[in-house]
Amino acid sequence: MHEVSLNQTIIDYVTGQEIEETTYEDLRQALAKILVEDKKYPKTALDPKYGFDFILDGQKTQVSVDLAVFAPDKTPLLALFFCPGAVGTFVRQSIAAARIHQPAPFPLVAVTDLKDVHIHAVEKGALLGTGFYALPLWEALPKIAAEHPVAPLAAQRLEKEQRILVAYKGLGGPCCSGQCSSP
Repeated sequence: MHEVSLNQTIIDYVTGQEIEETTYEDLRQALAKILVEDKKYPKTALDPKYGFDFILDGQKTQVSVDLAVFAPDKTPLLALFFCPGAVGTFVRQSIAAARIHQPAPFPLVAVTDLKDVHIHAVEKGALLGTGFYALPLWEALPKIAAEHPVAPLAAQRLEKEQRILVAYKGLGGPCCSGQCSSP
């Protein structure tokens, strides 16, 4: 299932702005509330539907992170992805997306279907924990991210990670009305 417009608008929990309601937007809103209310993340640290682009073989590809978490100095800390299926099947593509982020990779990635969540260190892909209890509190997140640094990728490795991400995106089939990839 791909994300499609519901032809309505809602108020975004993080930004307070009116946004288009989609089939997944209520899930993003729930994730944001968990991070802010339960895990004490400041709204200013969250960037919902954060998008970035890369060029591979002359083709522009867009990446959309459901909730990107940044330190106050804008250092990337955590890329959180919602997946509409088995969490484990979306981990590799999520790690690839976190690795190719510029100017610095995200050191941590979380993948969730809202029933389960897997937290991974991006550098080696190591599973750090499962379940919503494993999502770190805001006060612990910078320290945990610092314990799992990711060096910027060499050009050849960057291209490999980009190809992995493009391959996974291709497996998902065509996107409905472009909503799946729009930030």
